[in-house]
Amino acid sequence: MHKPRARDLGLPLPGTPGPLNAITDVVGVRVGMTTVIDEGRGIRTGVTAIVPREDADRPQPVWAGHAKLNGNGEMTGTHWIEDAGYFVGPICLTNTHSVGIVHHAATRWMIDRYRHAFTGHHLWAMPVVAETYDGVLNDINGQHVTAGHARAALDGATGGPVPEGGVGGGAGMIAYEFKGGTGTASRRVALDGEDFTIAALVQANHGLRDWLTVCGVPVGRDMQEGRLLGSEQGSIIVIIATDAPVGPLTLRHLARRAAIGIGRGGTPGGNNSGDIFLAFSIAEPCDLPQLAPKRRTTTQFTGEEIDPLYLGAVEAVEEAVLNALCAGETVPTVKPAGLECRALDTDRLCALLRAAGRMG
Repeated sequence: MHKPRARDLGLPLPGTPGPLNAITDVVGVRVGMTTVIDEGRGIRTGVTAIVPREDADRPQPVWAGHAKLNGNGEMTGTHWIEDAGYFVGPICLTNTHSVGIVHHAATRWMIDRYRHAFTGHHLWAMPVVAETYDGVLNDINGQHVTAGHARAALDGATGGPVPEGGVGGGAGMIAYEFKGGTGTASRRVALDGEDFTIAALVQANHGLRDWLTVCGVPVGRDMQEGRLLGSEQGSIIVIIATDAPVGPLTLRHLARRAAIGIGRGGTPGGNNSGDIFLAFSIAEPCDLPQLAPKRRTTTQFTGEEIDPLYLGAVEAVEEAVLNALCAGETVPTVKPAGLECRALDTDRLCALLRAAGRMG
C-alpha cells in the first residue's frame, strides 16, 4: 500500500527537492534492495545497496568523507576513506550480524564487475558495509541474510524512485519507537550560479518517543501509545551523495552535517546508538591511482562557496528520516514476542502540527 511521504502530507519542510526527492536525483546513483521477511520464523531484515556510478569493468574512485556522532556501530572501509579520501565500489546497508556475509558478497560483486582490472593488476576490494540493529523485529542471531540476498540487491540497483520504510536493510528497523527503516530525500542548491543536487539515504533505527520532534514541534511527548523501548537501542546510518565537485575535506564536513539533520528530529545521539555518516561526490571521475597517470588535475569548490550545500544536506537528512517514519507499517515484535511496533499515525502528527501553528 502506498503511503504519503512527509512532503505529501503538507509538512512545512524547507528547501527545494529534486524531481524524485531521493538519492537517485544525483545522476548515476542507483539503489537496490532485497527484503527478507518470514513472520512465521521471526525474520524481518534485508540489504540495501547503493552503487555510486556507472563504472563497470573500470573501477573509479568516488571522493568521500565520513564522520560519526556516536560510534556504537560499524561502517567498513572508513580508515581508508579517512586516509585516501575515496572509496571504490558499492555501499551496502544491513543488520548488525550480517556485515560479514554482505561484505563477502560485495567483494565478489566487485571482483566480477571489475574482472579485467582484478585479473591484470594487484588490486584489492574494500566495499563499504554499514549496519543497524534489528533484533527487536527480527531473529538477528539466526543470521538469515545470505550472500545471495546481498548480490541480488547489488545486481538490482537502479535509478528512479526509491522504496521507503520497512524495505531492504531497513526492513526490521525502529525509529523513535515507531516503525522506521529506509528513507531518502534530496535538495537542489546553487553554487556560483550553477545548480547541483545534494541528497541523502538513511537507515533510521534510532531515537526514543519522547525525543521525536517534527518541524520544531516536540510531537513525541503527545504520542505515547505503544512505546517499546526503555532506552536507546538502535542506530542510524546516513549516506549523503552530491554531484557538486568537492574534495574529501569538504565531504568530511558534509558528513558531519548529518548530525544536525538527525538532531532536528530530536535525537541527542544516545550512548547505545551508532550514528555514522558517509558523504560522497560523483564529480571528477578518474582512474585508480594504480592505473592512472602520476599527476591529476581536479576542479573543486572552495570552502567559501559551500554553505548552501551544507544546508541542503541538513534538510535532506531531516526529511529522509521523516519519510522513513511516514512509510512505516505496524509489524509484530520478535524479542520480546507478542507486541507490536506501530506505524506512525500521520493524521495525529498533522493534527499536532496544526495545533502548534505549524500547518494550515
